[in-house]
Amino acid sequence: MKLFLGVDGGQSSTTALIGDETGRIFGTGGGGPCNHAETQEGRDKLERAVSACLATACHQAGLNPATVHFEAACFGMSGGPEDKQTILAAILHAERLIVTTDAVIALAGATETGHGIITIAGTGSMALGRNSQAQTARAGGWGHIYGDEGSAFDIARQGVRAALRMEEGWGPPTDLRRRFLGATDSADARQVADRFYTDEWPRSRLATLARLVDEAAIEADAVAGKILNDAATHLAGFAASVRSQLWKPGEAINVAYIGGVFQSGAVRERFRCLVEAEPGTRCGPPRHGPSVGALLEAYRAAGLNPEIRS
Repeated sequence: MKLFLGVDGGQSSTTALIGDETGRIFGTGGGGPCNHAETQEGRDKLERAVSACLATACHQAGLNPATVHFEAACFGMSGGPEDKQTILAAILHAERLIVTTDAVIALAGATETGHGIITIAGTGSMALGRNSQAQTARAGGWGHIYGDEGSAFDIARQGVRAALRMEEGWGPPTDLRRRFLGATDSADARQVADRFYTDEWPRSRLATLARLVDEAAIEADAVAGKILNDAATHLAGFAASVRSQLWKPGEAINVAYIGGVFQSGAVRERFRCLVEAEPGTRCGPPRHGPSVGALLEAYRAAGLNPEIRS
């Protein structure tokens, strides 16, 4: 029996899936974060996370993690694939070892063929596309200093900016000020902003406050509604840019979306409408999650494309 491995290595956790050549998943394991490997501490964390999730998946599958051999293995890493190939090659035995990004495996599982566009909007944001000629293109993903438009971090940041403008008298009234004061136990909007410059509020924590903007928009706050509309427009712009780089106008293409921002009905529906305004484009949620996408990439590397089943 030939075995295949797919691993989603994220900023908060790592997930491993083991499948046979028919597409049956019979081993699943989880571990800690493994997104950076520049320092010795990061490399140690990567090794622990991968070893832990692989051991759990092997145990569930009735395999020995010390001797198991994979026909192909694919790792999608949120911190990028650089400097991780050698580390991973020392942890497991695989005939083919693919180390790539989390965006690649998100796209790989999003559509039936692995071709199309995935737009990602979590703490950060970007879009990635791949066509039938295996050509790829991306838009966004510049990080929070230069980009991340439409991300949860950016939505929360725009909410704070709206609260500051209102407080200083040069912006329209909005309930966002009250909401951000309450969520951060602050006396005024400037204190809110000051808190977000401290280690107590890293970018990932600030991003969780995007929900305040969505809640205000649901209650018809016009400022919050505009922030969400702008976010959807930016994200649709990423998808449109990727589309224009890889496909001709009117060609049939599937666009999928993933990430916490799309839990907002306002963002999701506006994004869908904008994307589907381009003839030939269909927009919807991903067919599978990133860990299954990693497994599918492992299958495709071996020339297989089985139907995934548990």
